[in-house]
Amino acid sequence: MSAASAISSQDAAIELLSRRRARESLIEFTKYTKSDYQVNWHHNLVASYLDSFVAGDIKRLMVFMPPRNGKSELVSRRLPAYIFGKNPDASIIACSYSADLSSRMNRDTQRIMTSQEYTTLFPESRLNDKNVRTTDQESYLRNSELFEIVGHQGMYRSAGVGGGITGMGCVYGIIDDPIKNREEANSATYREKIKEWYTSTFYTRLEKDAGVLITLTRWHEDDLAGWLINEADNGGEQWTVVSIPSIADGELHPDDPRVDGDPLWPDKFNLDRLDKIRAVLGPYDFSALHQQRPTPKEGGMWKYEDINQYRVRELPIGLVRIVVAVDPEAKSTESSAETGIIVAGLGEDKHAYVMADMSVKGSPNAWGSRAIQAYHTFKADRIVAEINQGGDMVESIIRNIDPSISYKSVHASRGKQTRAEPIAALYEQGKVHHIGNFPKLEDQMCRWVQGDKSPDRLDALVWGLTEIMPSGSDSSRFVMSMR
Repeated sequence: MSAASAISSQDAAIELLSRRRARESLIEFTKYTKSDYQVNWHHNLVASYLDSFVAGDIKRLMVFMPPRNGKSELVSRRLPAYIFGKNPDASIIACSYSADLSSRMNRDTQRIMTSQEYTTLFPESRLNDKNVRTTDQESYLRNSELFEIVGHQGMYRSAGVGGGITGMGCVYGIIDDPIKNREEANSATYREKIKEWYTSTFYTRLEKDAGVLITLTRWHEDDLAGWLINEADNGGEQWTVVSIPSIADGELHPDDPRVDGDPLWPDKFNLDRLDKIRAVLGPYDFSALHQQRPTPKEGGMWKYEDINQYRVRELPIGLVRIVVAVDPEAKSTESSAETGIIVAGLGEDKHAYVMADMSVKGSPNAWGSRAIQAYHTFKADRIVAEINQGGDMVESIIRNIDPSISYKSVHASRGKQTRAEPIAALYEQGKVHHIGNFPKLEDQMCRWVQGDKSPDRLDALVWGLTEIMPSGSDSSRFVMSMR
């Protein structure tokens, strides 16, 4: 065999392997049918869930991703084409916030299915050679609202969210970005319209055992996804949720390889670019669209404007005090319980600086170890811990780990609002500065209103700032003991 023949045989073998993989994996299918497709780790993650959705192993799936990160390419263009390749008898209803957008996705899917690469992979799944708006027994529909698979029962229907979907059911229901913009997201009337459309129109089109996929960037805590998640918490249909933020912080997906502060796709959106986007969007929209954490704009005791306006990147030179404040789940031994652990310092300028959020889920030994770690890492002069729930047990847990630390127990004799108001006033006065971003802490601060369940991070923050800035609160409201 000549060298040229050997190379040709090798290329043929590689091509056959690529085809086989493309028929069995959405991400490989995408790379095969779109040669310039750039794959980041999160595309592999999302595609693995979409593979399970296609196989029927996941019946209710939500995918939250920031804008311009490849969500629609996988979900609304490649996925429907891949489904028909695997099963030309499948039925799909795909919806977006407008009929025009859903029609564009329809046409994009058709272009994929009429490409040479697709025909090579799935020759049985083909469309009518001509655009056909009406049909008889000898022809198959193909237009920007509906197309059918020639020789099979498969069909695809696109529609705008809120519009009618008549004449067919579906085995796969796909909703991609049901909300167009902030104006729609903030309209309670529009949000209710989408919910009503979902239950009375979209949901009634689902065949038995049909799968539903909702993919979006979060606009509002009561958007379609937020409402369905709340329904699930109250006994409704259960959803698999994949949430991917632009910047890693706090709890991430188990397969997310990042550490706090890492960008999602640095080759496309590095931290400098994301900081500029945050500056343009503002904290509300950035938290919602990029971090997948929509937060109510008004209503809480704290406002994002106050937090963000006085945020700084670095500590001042010289701190008078540093404390580690703990709001423990002292009675719980379950790993799902969360303890708030906040590190705060007092500067020579008599301003407070929130230095770290080291809150942790876990047993008393877990949060005790984390608090001790924070104490030594930041060279704190005291640990302050609330004892309402655990009494002497809290001090015992901490001292069993390190008996040498300086410790103060605090016990609230008044309500949370009474404790929180003077601290919120310090934020308004510009006397408290966050060193960087603490999204989960700040979400709790801006979400909390009187009567809500006490959030862990917020409680720890209030205790820490009360300790280092006694002028900001009336210490006679608390019963404190120092040991």
